[in-house]
Amino acid sequence: MAGNRLLSTETKTALVFMVLGLPAWYLAQEYLGNGLVELVALFGVSIVLPTLINEVRRQSHE
Repeated sequence: MAGNRLLSTETKTALVFMVLGLPAWYLAQEYLGNGLVELVALFGVSIVLPTLINEVRRQSHE
């Protein structure tokens, strides 16, 4: 039962970066005002970055 976790490490990583993506988007919107940079901040931090981190972790465990 000790190995049965509610959330996997990959899910925790994704959730943390989803939460960090909103402030990144807001800060880009507030200080830069460039729509492309805002989208890169939002999607890059909340989707791309955790995906890359999880893939690197998965590759290192093989």
